[in-house]
Amino acid sequence: MTDGLRGMQGSTQPGAQVITRGPEASRLMRMILILNREVEKQLGRELTVNSTDLDVMQHLMQSGPLSPSTLAKRLGISTAAVTVAIDRLVNLGHVSRQPHPTDRRRLLVVPTPDSSRRAMENLLPMIREVDALMSLYTEGEQKAITDYLAKTVDILERKIARSASTAENR
Repeated sequence: MTDGLRGMQGSTQPGAQVITRGPEASRLMRMILILNREVEKQLGRELTVNSTDLDVMQHLMQSGPLSPSTLAKRLGISTAAVTVAIDRLVNLGHVSRQPHPTDRRRLLVVPTPDSSRRAMENLLPMIREVDALMSLYTEGEQKAITDYLAKTVDILERKIARSASTAENR
């Protein structure tokens, strides 16, 4: 564990949660989630975008071109708010609006090649390094790691779905 992680685990600042309790794997997963947010903040600074803009870009890079209404739904924000984010991203050269290929009334938001390249140049070294870790483990260990991660993803997705359902019922 690095000194930075060691310093974070026992934080006693008001409102801070101590994350040293529970199984080591759970504690480390929480650290991954915290550190992932930091990586996202750094990427946002690199691309000169705020967190909402970065969320829009992440959805576009994962899913390809999306309509503004789909982005708004995925982000849980209004179409007006997503339009403001798209306008900022267009002005920064990160996305463009293009006509939908089959519905002339609709537009799609498309990440620009340069912006996608910049984001991937920033992230690929880390992604490759994390991917290379798997080669250090036996096939059985890799299956166990993958199983743990897949089940963790499922838990997080169910939590998000429950929260979304609760919000809709308010």
